[in-house]
Amino acid sequence: MSARLLDPTVYLVTDTAQCGGPAGVVATVGAAVDGGVAAVQLRDPGATTRELVDLGRALVALLRPRGVPLVVDDRVDVALAIDADGAHVGQSDLDPVSARRLLGPDRHLGLSVSTPEEARDAAGLPPGTVDLLGVGPVRPTATKSDARPAIGFARLGDVTAATSLPCVAIGGLRADDVGALHEAGAAGSAVVSAVCGRPDPAAAARELARAWAEARAGRGSGDRSRAATGASS
Repeated sequence: MSARLLDPTVYLVTDTAQCGGPAGVVATVGAAVDGGVAAVQLRDPGATTRELVDLGRALVALLRPRGVPLVVDDRVDVALAIDADGAHVGQSDLDPVSARRLLGPDRHLGLSVSTPEEARDAAGLPPGTVDLLGVGPVRPTATKSDARPAIGFARLGDVTAATSLPCVAIGGLRADDVGALHEAGAAGSAVVSAVCGRPDPAAAARELARAWAEARAGRGSGDRSRAATGASS
């Protein structure tokens, strides 16, 4: 699978503090990929540019031989500097058209949205600009200080219905949410605390991957009400 068509089923977003530092990020990512993580996003808004580049290069060296794409959050410049597989931008970051121009035609570009209107706006961009929408936060989350208010599972469904672009849900999600995410039209779940800082990141990733396989096979619970009322991790 090319970087632009990355598999978002179990999409790990890194958190350096939860992983215990840069070395912990590399160890966590390696274990999580062993467990079934199919794509990784490097996110560390508190890092200096040089620190982010150093960590990114270590992750590229780890992931490229395994065929797992690395995407850099916000920083298109860092993505290019480390030869990452792509970048992910938010509504207040570099605009997607400019980001695509810098990244070129072969790298992945994701965009964060929270509303059907933002999803439709993304669909109206020049063809080939955006490859994936990150939708959320579905639940309140403490892993991103500037996160928007939680949108919930029903609103997630409204957003996915407004676009033909694949959507990955994010925000306080865990394995027993997967049935509801699949029902709402999400192509995968992007997770932070569900894997980062866990005693066994491989097992945590494996649980998520198994839940998605079961949901797609029609064996998941699909219990949206239970998932929507549970506490976030």
